[in-house]
Amino acid sequence: MNAVILAVLVMVVLSLLRVSVVFALVVGALVGGLFGGLSLDETLSAFNDGVGGGAQVALAYATLGAFAVAISRSGLPDMLANRLITMLGKEATAVHQARIKMLLLTAVLLVAISSQNAIPVHIAFIPVLIPPLLTVMNRLKLDRRAVACALTFGLTAPYMLLPVGFGAIFLNDILLSNLNTAGEPLGLEVTRGMVPMAMAIPVGGMAIGLLVALFFSYRGQREYTSQDLVATHAQQGHTPAKPHTLGLIMSAVAIVAALGLQLYTGSMIVGGLVGIGLLSVGGIFKWREADDLFTSGMRMMALIGFIMIAAAGFAEVMKATGAIESLVSGAFDLFGDNRGLAALVMLLVGLFITLGIGSSFSTIPIIAAIFVPLAVQFGFSPMATVALVGTAAALGDAGSPASDSTLGPTSGLNVDGQHDHMWDSVVPTFLHYNVPLIIFGWLAAMFL
Repeated sequence: MNAVILAVLVMVVLSLLRVSVVFALVVGALVGGLFGGLSLDETLSAFNDGVGGGAQVALAYATLGAFAVAISRSGLPDMLANRLITMLGKEATAVHQARIKMLLLTAVLLVAISSQNAIPVHIAFIPVLIPPLLTVMNRLKLDRRAVACALTFGLTAPYMLLPVGFGAIFLNDILLSNLNTAGEPLGLEVTRGMVPMAMAIPVGGMAIGLLVALFFSYRGQREYTSQDLVATHAQQGHTPAKPHTLGLIMSAVAIVAALGLQLYTGSMIVGGLVGIGLLSVGGIFKWREADDLFTSGMRMMALIGFIMIAAAGFAEVMKATGAIESLVSGAFDLFGDNRGLAALVMLLVGLFITLGIGSSFSTIPIIAAIFVPLAVQFGFSPMATVALVGTAAALGDAGSPASDSTLGPTSGLNVDGQHDHMWDSVVPTFLHYNVPLIIFGWLAAMFL
């Protein structure tokens, strides 16, 4: 048993048993580190080194949570939700409800897609947009697992295919760069135009998975208990401000300023803080309420922050064991020169490596350094090599318990405690995206 496989299995099994994902990641890291030959002190040291890398992400999410709470007090999200409720009507027919449901899912999907390129804010929009819409979803009896699938597709597929926004970072700065660095001594050269073409087939598999999720798996109705979501976001006893012209204008200005500063500085923290300051100036909340605002925001986003911190520590322990390299070399000793089996095992190994780390961006340097020599050895073309490495890395985002592409949707859909992270976000996205990614990634490797 390889230490990486054992660690990931422990983490996934504990998570499926509804043990806290943070606890599961810590236990998985300890088991993997000790089994991989590290001492307890070495395991803890590696974990602590990795934890530091996740602290900035956690602080950014806490700031976004506070900004989301401030926006919710302006009445802007509630106004949007009320407009949809008005469109739904009191005596809505089944056909009309179906149209509103598809309109809602389409809007969520388009916003998620634009968050990766047109307005590259990643998951920052989720705590602002999704919670106020839960009332509409409850009335429509919309299965939130469908919404989770739509959000995760929009958060992952665009950067895998379109070289703009986060896609420019993933495809050009990380994937292309690491492929050429690892392939240069071996005579492998990948051009910029090859990358999106090679990734089109795996992304096509994800698109099929999205259609299956929306029109077959989760098209039925699901009952949810209606709750006062305002009390979930805001401090108890606080009366949210009714929408008024100045408040709505300042909310729009704050959102634009927060997004603009994030694009300019590259910092979600700076953007969120400026947005909160503008909302205070606009009278949405009093400055002396800022402490309570941050407390409410951190409470809402605390889980995702701690999971990302623990995932960073988990990844560092896996690297320290050296078990990733032995996992790959051991797997390839089993099947000789069979290219089809080699491609399949390469993708499955990538799945295990990235499932626990939960970030395609941070795992590409690891995967490329190991997989590129193997791909050249088995005679895969440059485009097939791109598809193998890119798909293996993307498996860590679409369907991992520790990925912000599943944690983000959960943070918005579970504000009333009726959307389980593992069973309602991770399992649906794993089945509808990771399985097609493996199948279509294999087809791309074999036929490109």
